[in-house]
Amino acid sequence: MLARILVANRGEIAVRVIRAAHELGIEAVAVYSTADADAMHVRLADRSVCIGPPAAAESYLRIPSVIAAATTTGCDAVHPGYGFLAENPAFAAACAENELVFVGPPADVLQRLGDKADAKAEMRAAGVPLVPGTDGAVSGAEAQRAAAEIGFPILLKAAAGGGGKGMRVVSDAAELDAAYAAATAEAKAAFDDGSLYVERAIVPTRHVEVQVLCDLDGGVLTLGERECSIQRRHQKLIEESPSCRLTPETRESMEAAVERACRVVGYANAGTFEFILGPEGEPYFIEVNCRLQVEHPVTELVTGVDIVREQICVAAGQPLSTTGRAARAGHAIEVRINAEDPARGFAPAPGTVTRFRPPLGPGVRVDTAITDGAAIPAYYDSLIAKLVVHDSTRDAAIARALRALDELEVEGIPTTRALAIDVLRSEGFAMGKYSTSYLADMEDRLPSLSAA
Repeated sequence: MLARILVANRGEIAVRVIRAAHELGIEAVAVYSTADADAMHVRLADRSVCIGPPAAAESYLRIPSVIAAATTTGCDAVHPGYGFLAENPAFAAACAENELVFVGPPADVLQRLGDKADAKAEMRAAGVPLVPGTDGAVSGAEAQRAAAEIGFPILLKAAAGGGGKGMRVVSDAAELDAAYAAATAEAKAAFDDGSLYVERAIVPTRHVEVQVLCDLDGGVLTLGERECSIQRRHQKLIEESPSCRLTPETRESMEAAVERACRVVGYANAGTFEFILGPEGEPYFIEVNCRLQVEHPVTELVTGVDIVREQICVAAGQPLSTTGRAARAGHAIEVRINAEDPARGFAPAPGTVTRFRPPLGPGVRVDTAITDGAAIPAYYDSLIAKLVVHDSTRDAAIARALRALDELEVEGIPTTRALAIDVLRSEGFAMGKYSTSYLADMEDRLPSLSAA
């Protein structure tokens, strides 16, 4: 087993990884920017290293600084969490060059699957169903020709990243040139790569993803799906498992396709294969997230599998204790509590949390790095907590989530708490009749989106 892990991240995910390491008897080393000097992950770690000023580009994204922090503190592994350097093949390669175990897929897999267009080619070879689109990155003129062949509406998507960055829905040819320029600029700023590819926009659509764990001996365990269709600007707000849209037959076909793809590409460690569902429930692959997902607790609650501990054990060379399909029980829902103002177009709301009281009780889990007086810096992601609940049925899980949200207290900054309550109480969500456009479609009927 590993002895000391550097956690190359911050916030709630750094706290999550540190706790998993400690449960395995492994020391954890934190890195932090000057803005995070008093952060919870720094206090929980056995050691900590300041790696730069607040801007992520000068701290958490500086590969030499992170590697130096790991080597000077005697670490034998690095866990990247999610975001920042988690899917960066150069970072994984730098870890290997410095004899550090990277807790994630190998650099070559990150390279091949990190480019979304290349990933589609890999999935096609594995027989995974794909959305019609271009085989690789395209110029503006090529995008126009592809759109004419595919048919509008189309999606422009960044080839080098996800999270909604560098993505635009285009309804007709007149909009395409401006949308292409805007998406290219956004992708360049987010990923230092402005390459775009084109896909047909499936409308209406649902966003469903399959979690997988793979060991270094070829063992593959699929852990079911998560429904992630409640989104704003292509970024998830509420996730649940199982999806009420999948039939048992579709679920098995998706998991079988994911298992097949993992074997074809030589996948290792944790990953998520993302699909969209068409109007008739037909699945289409869209991308692989070669890392831990924000919403991994949903899967942990329905399967009983600690995904972060499994990541560490796999990286240490241990085989999975079970393969095939993970057993599942009950229903789980995750609500992301973001420091944002939904009534102002989800504007970021950095500041100080003057009071934070998480909910308690059976079937409730809160992943956070927030305490009273914690600062929410303007430099990073707006996520401050994940409220996750589990119960025997979907209706019971919704009721438990509403009870927990009612108990949750966050003062000092605007948050998405009230919006989550509005969504969970809405008829469409209760009936499972929603798509990725649900928030936009319901804007006039969700009070928190129109509050003065």
